[in-house]
Amino acid sequence: MALERVVITGAGVISPLGHSLEDLVEALLRGESGVCYVPRLEEVGGLRSRIAALVEGIDPKQIPRKFRRSMSRMSIYAYLASQQALEMAGYPEEMLSRGRTGVIIGSTLGSTETSERFFADYFTDHSMERMRSGLFFQLMGHSCAANVAQSLGITGRVLAPASACATSCQAIGYAYEQIAFGKQDAILCGGADEFHPLTAATFDIMHAASTGYNEKPEQSPRPFDAARDGVVCGEGSGVLLLENRRLAQERGADILGEMIGFATTSDTSSIANPDVNAMYTCMRLALEDAGVAPHELDYINAHATGTRQGDVAEVEALARLVGDGVPVSSFKGHLGHTLAASGALELAATLDMVRRGELAATRNLDWVDPACGGVQHLQHNLQRRPTYILKNNFAMGGINSTVIIRSCVHD
Repeated sequence: MALERVVITGAGVISPLGHSLEDLVEALLRGESGVCYVPRLEEVGGLRSRIAALVEGIDPKQIPRKFRRSMSRMSIYAYLASQQALEMAGYPEEMLSRGRTGVIIGSTLGSTETSERFFADYFTDHSMERMRSGLFFQLMGHSCAANVAQSLGITGRVLAPASACATSCQAIGYAYEQIAFGKQDAILCGGADEFHPLTAATFDIMHAASTGYNEKPEQSPRPFDAARDGVVCGEGSGVLLLENRRLAQERGADILGEMIGFATTSDTSSIANPDVNAMYTCMRLALEDAGVAPHELDYINAHATGTRQGDVAEVEALARLVGDGVPVSSFKGHLGHTLAASGALELAATLDMVRRGELAATRNLDWVDPACGGVQHLQHNLQRRPTYILKNNFAMGGINSTVIIRSCVHD
């Protein structure tokens, strides 16, 4: 069976560093930080981390009320990012309702903020009388995907992966496979998450949250740095439009890049701790799927969240795969960890950087931890237009995912 070729024609972004792809990339290239001190975290007993990367300035009322009333913040982010992706691609509106355009957008959970509001009210007198009918649609696990499909009139396949930090990387990979096998012509894919104190608390309880930079939030997280002390949680949404290459070319679409490889694997050695061999296997399988040798890679956008264990494991796997011959950077130092949104946000930014011919360095990487040596870290922006790009995202629960992109700037 001959597989269809799959390309990326649109990208949408809602992030702590801007509400468009252009704003995000310019901020990344300037080395800006989206991390800030969050006073409300002081109200959570036992929580040591006080910093996060938040989305500011979104007006939900730009969305028609009939759609907005079933959306939590994360669904609003996903809807706005999806609109941007369709607009960038110039995707015909009439194609949305023909059953050949789909949605694969996931989140870590349903809206924790909405859950908190409901239970805070419910536990006052255990009454359901004040519960709004639209509440469930904000809480359900596929809230983002369903709300995007409903509001945009998309009638094709709808999926909602939920694999924490690997969510949107998996969504992109699954969309790639659906189109490659001819099951859909185009798919909006990616992820979204909203910040809640319990998100930061989850990492803090496991001693994986950044706690030493509360007075200087812009200095954390610190991927690969000797002074890193953990994750800084963020929020936002990244959505890409993937299309059948032939159909995209027929309608004259501009192509941002071509999806050529994907792998996702389960690490059964631990539900919490990263494993070098599992990461290496995932990357190797993605390269085999793409038909690309390790030495052909031109740039690697790492997962690298700034944790002690995770950064070391990823570097050891990368060093085994490519040595020090391929530039590596992470955008978590700028954006914090946007969780389910991270893979699509970071890949969208990477594709635009390729177009511009400049790759962003890892922010806050002042002194490379010797344990993170053996790869070519970008500590300064690099003027380059890479052809073959590897993007990693790894998640607790033993979920690893890698995508391989071929840029089209040289075509």
